[in-house]
Amino acid sequence: MEIEKLKAIQINCAKKVIKKDDFQKVRYIGGMDITFEDLETTPTRAWASIVIIDINTLKPVYTEVIEDEVKFPYIPTFLAFRELPLLKQLHEKAKMKPDVYFIDGQGTAHPRGCGIASHFGVETGTVSVGVAKTKLFGYYKEPPPERGSFSYLRYKGDIVGAVVRTKENTAPVFVSVGHRISLKTSIDLVLKTSIYRIPEPTRLAHNLLQKVRRGYIK
Repeated sequence: MEIEKLKAIQINCAKKVIKKDDFQKVRYIGGMDITFEDLETTPTRAWASIVIIDINTLKPVYTEVIEDEVKFPYIPTFLAFRELPLLKQLHEKAKMKPDVYFIDGQGTAHPRGCGIASHFGVETGTVSVGVAKTKLFGYYKEPPPERGSFSYLRYKGDIVGAVVRTKENTAPVFVSVGHRISLKTSIDLVLKTSIYRIPEPTRLAHNLLQKVRRGYIK
C-alpha cells in the first residue's frame, strides 16, 4: 500500500480518537506486547501477549499468547500496519477483556495523531493508553528525578503526551492517550501500576514473551 494512503488512514483515525474518560470504572488493566523472530526480515514469525492485572493487587489474573506470521515491513511511524493485525487477533481470542489496555507504543504522540495505541483503541472500540519506552516525536523538559513527576510532551505548542517518571532516578516513560481516556487518567493509571520503570501490565507481557521465545526458538 502506498505511504500516502497509509498516512490518510492515520489522519482519519486521529479524528476518531476520544481524549476524555469514556468509561465507568477501572479494575483490570491489560498490557500487550509483541516480539519477532527476526526484526530485519519480512515476513517473519511473531508472538503477541496480553497480561491482565488487578489494579488493587498488581497481580496477573489472565494471560494469553498467540503466534502468527507478520507480513508488513517495519516502517517508522507506521508500526500499526505491522503489529495491529496480531493485536486485534489477540484481543478477539482473549477470554477476558480488561477495562483498559496498555499498548507498548505511542497513542496521540505520533506525527499524524494516531500511533498504534490509538489505532488499536479506535479499531476495537476499547479504552487504550500508549506507554512507550522512547520518544517518537515532540519536545519536552526533563521531569524532576522523583517518582510521580512528569512533564508534558509537546508538538507545535500542543500537548500530545507526557513524560512520566515511574521510578526515582530512572529514565521516564512516554505516555499518551490511546482512545476513550484523558491524559490525566492515563498518567494516573501508569503510576498506579508501576513498581519498576515499565508498568506491570506491559512489563509482565514482555517477560511472558521472553519465556515463549526461549521455548519456541532454539
